[in-house]
Amino acid sequence: MIDGFEPVELPGEGGLVLRGCIGGNMDAPPLLLLHGYPQTHEMWHGVAPALAETHRVICLDLPGYGASDAPPLSDDHTAYAKRSWAPHFVAAMTSLGHDTFAVAAHDRGARAAYRLALDHPQRVSKLALLDIIPTTTMWDFANAQFAIKSFHWGFLAQPAPFPEKMIEGDPDRFVDYCLAKWAGEDFRFDAAAQDTYRAAFRNPSVISASCEDYRAGATRDVEIDRQSIEDGQTYEGPVLLLWGAQNFGADTDMICGLWTPYLPKAGGVALGCGHFVAEEEPAETVRALTQFLATP
Repeated sequence: MIDGFEPVELPGEGGLVLRGCIGGNMDAPPLLLLHGYPQTHEMWHGVAPALAETHRVICLDLPGYGASDAPPLSDDHTAYAKRSWAPHFVAAMTSLGHDTFAVAAHDRGARAAYRLALDHPQRVSKLALLDIIPTTTMWDFANAQFAIKSFHWGFLAQPAPFPEKMIEGDPDRFVDYCLAKWAGEDFRFDAAAQDTYRAAFRNPSVISASCEDYRAGATRDVEIDRQSIEDGQTYEGPVLLLWGAQNFGADTDMICGLWTPYLPKAGGVALGCGHFVAEEEPAETVRALTQFLATP
């Protein structure tokens, strides 16, 4: 459990329950935090307590991840498309009485977050995305380097049950390998947090859900995002981009420019770390988010 936070269960759509934790003053502005792969809401342990000094912070496990309920499986993976995930977060925040809220999210959570902002712009006051570029761009940029560093995009998207069975053979080793491969040089994860990630992936349901997430990422998410570009669908609210220079480089104009078709007001900065921005650079992440959230 994140220091100073309490466990929470919130209703998504159709009876699905999202679980995580909540902290901060009930009267403070709401801030939803969403995690990435292969993690749980515990990834926010280094930044959530500081953010809770000025915000009501809600950290949730993604659908099917951690302790959250898993949506039903289907041949077209629709329930794991980020357009399908977004209403669960809207329903959860509505249950807390928040008609509008800020969102900060990492990796897979960030892919759900930008879809949430695009499809429900009236609900999202501000959007912060940590260490991602658009899903369509990731696939368009696929090359030898991508195949080696981001091998999981293709591996997890393989038809069931191949990747599930491979991971089930040694889930702890798989989680540890992914964390080490994508983190910055010489970074070591908090031991308690890493144990939480391992424990989650010992559950075959979590493994299955995470694979479905990536299958949707290779199919429905791409189709939906390309349609958004064709239709000129944008989110016009404030957007902060934070990313690891060791992952995507330090070219701010290039990274921000990739988001222009979706998020015309996006601006951001590279931090001197790998993929896991909030854990590798918690102080800088808090500073950037606090400044962004405080700006009118």
